[in-house]
Amino acid sequence: MNNITPPLSRLALWLGSASLAVTSLGIPSIAQAETTLTNTNPTTTPVSETIPATAPTTVPQTAANSEAAKPLATRLVLVLGEKKVYAYQDDKILASYPVAIGKKGWETPKGNFQVIQMVENPIWENPWNGKRVPASLDGPIGVRWIGFWSDGKNTIGFHGTPKKHEHFLGKAVSHGCVRMRNPDVIALYEIVKTGIPVSVVQAK
Repeated sequence: MNNITPPLSRLALWLGSASLAVTSLGIPSIAQAETTLTNTNPTTTPVSETIPATAPTTVPQTAANSEAAKPLATRLVLVLGEKKVYAYQDDKILASYPVAIGKKGWETPKGNFQVIQMVENPIWENPWNGKRVPASLDGPIGVRWIGFWSDGKNTIGFHGTPKKHEHFLGKAVSHGCVRMRNPDVIALYEIVKTGIPVSVVQAK
């Protein structure tokens, strides 16, 4: 999907048994909602589950933080059958990470997209009582969000997961989003930029 720009209106989200809301400088606010996304790819099942909320301007960084020294990815390939995401620089694989993907009835959409939203330290908002939970390694969506699909109301992307839920990686358990270990999503966040292609395929 090309030239996707998140609307400045509130985006609807659904993450597992909860939703998120995220706001940041230049980042639209994302309100909670239990909705089924209408997939723009006619070959896939509608998906729901999406992303974040408030991103402070300062963020915990990993040790290797020099962007000048880091090779940047030119594209991402999410292989659903392997439950892995690959970061490429041209034809060279820079990194690969295990992920959890959408479960039956809430499949992660297949197709060609691009990174449309990046949020550091997204704040999670409880959909039932409105309580906002600061981003943390133990939070529902971790400390990074990389959105790549939107229908204008809902957004799907890569995000962190609490350590106690890491055993779900390698499985189809989400409502469309792509769950990762927090160290992995931080590392991925550091080598991608808004606008790079994201291909979601069944098999490599």
